[in-house]
This record gives sequence, structure tokens and C-alpha cells, in this order.
Amino acid sequence: MEIDTAASGAMLKRERVREAILELIEARRPGDAIPSERVLCAELGVSRPTLRAAVDELVVAGLLVREHGRGMFVAAEKITQELVSDRNAFSLPQAGGVWTSRLLELRTLPAGARVGRRLRISPAAEIRYVARLRLVDGAPMAIEHLHIRADLVPDLTSEELEEGDLYEHLRDLHGIQVSEAVQSIEPTVVTRAEADLLDVPEFSPALLFERLTTDVRDRPVEYVHSLYRGDRYRIVSRLALGPSAEPAVTTEGHHPGIPPGDFTGGDPVTFSTRGVVQHGI
Repeated sequence: MEIDTAASGAMLKRERVREAILELIEARRPGDAIPSERVLCAELGVSRPTLRAAVDELVVAGLLVREHGRGMFVAAEKITQELVSDRNAFSLPQAGGVWTSRLLELRTLPAGARVGRRLRISPAAEIRYVARLRLVDGAPMAIEHLHIRADLVPDLTSEELEEGDLYEHLRDLHGIQVSEAVQSIEPTVVTRAEADLLDVPEFSPALLFERLTTDVRDRPVEYVHSLYRGDRYRIVSRLALGPSAEPAVTTEGHHPGIPPGDFTGGDPVTFSTRGVVQHGI
């Protein structure tokens, strides 16, 4: 598959605008106003269509509210429900197919306030920012945006991000053994640039994964958000209603939302959301 560079550039620009607006949202309380589109365009140095695309996504995601004639406001907080209270209740089954990656961008840049808070580092500390397209059996399936502490992976290469298993590379080449991932999953829709990369119509349904991964020393290693095609996945939640036998651990396939590979040393993978993602038909 040949990458559309125009679509990739538009998507990455919109992503940077989205991150800037998210920082404004997180610095405010529900009901607080954010600057107007005209002010934001001037401050961020982007066009009105680019800004509006990012704002539209955040409105659809329920993070912003538009009020005609008044402006844009931080939306009310979402209600979060954990389906399984026992974090060791079951392991995450793996999806099938042959997973590959196509690198869209690899840069070193300051973490910024929002990502810095998640990784527990200074906003001025450097991270390795990675954008990559994930494919299954050659078909585009997801867009990943990874933020990895640069001091932990100073020699991270594009080859590691396109070939093999990223978490295995972190373990074998950088001495990082990850141990836990806290992941949330939300429904959303794709923008035009994202639709072009995923080969789906604009505004198609999608699943937004957000994950924070820590290592065996309880250091945040990476903050990731990924957009998965909604027409190819469904979520099935298992609720533990009583005692049950220990589940079998699957050793083949791929854990959706995270790079494939046995990065746990044989231990089951658990997530706070307990969302099981499977290939659709």
C-alpha cells in the first residue's frame, strides 16, 4: 500500500492541534469557555478548516460543547464504570491475522504539559513521538500515536517501529520490561484525513484506545492513543459473576491496541477496562 503523503500530513497537523486543545480542556473545569476559533487559529498558526476538524472531533467525543452565538465550552465529565473490579479476573484474548506497521512519523520533541503529566516527567523533557499505520493482512486497520520517554529509548530506530514486535524490542534492545497497561476504549468517528489512511468513508465509526504502560520499576514508559476501524472490531465484556477456573493463556495472535509479541514473560495481560476486542466479520 502506498501512503498518501497529503493525507498523512493533514492528519498529523490535525493531531497536533487536537493535543493543544486537549491541554486547554484539561486546564479548565466543565462549563468553562475555551478561546474562540479565530483566537486559536492565530495562537496555533493553523487554518480555520484544520482547527475546525480537530474541534469537531472533540465535540463528537463529548469533550467540548458548541453553543450557537456563545462559543465553545468544556463538556461535563463522563461517567466511568469499571466492569470487573478484580484486576486479575482474566487475560486479554488475542486477535488473529498478520499485523504489520507503516511508519508515518518519528520525531524527538518536548513532552508538553499533557503528555508530561501522564509520563510523570517535566513538560520540557524529551519524548520520542511516533505515528504509524497498523495493517492486518495488508489492509489498514489502525492509526497509532505513541509517546515514549526519550531517555529510555535514545537509540529507537524506524526499523524497530516497522519490523518485529515493539515491546520485544524494548525488552531485548533497550532493557525495558513492561509489566502493566491501563487502557480505556471509547467510540468515535474518523476525520477525512484519518479516513483516507484507513481506507474507509469519512465519519465512519471507530474505536479510540488510550493506554498508559508502566515497567517493572513502576515507571511510565509510553502513553499511546490509537484509532481502530469500527467496522472491523467489536467489544465483548466478560463479567465475573462467581468463582471460575483459571483461564487458559493464549500464546498466538495479537493483543489489539498494543503491539504484538510476548512482552509479559508468559504472564496474562490485564486491563482496567476489561474490554475484549475481536475481529469483526
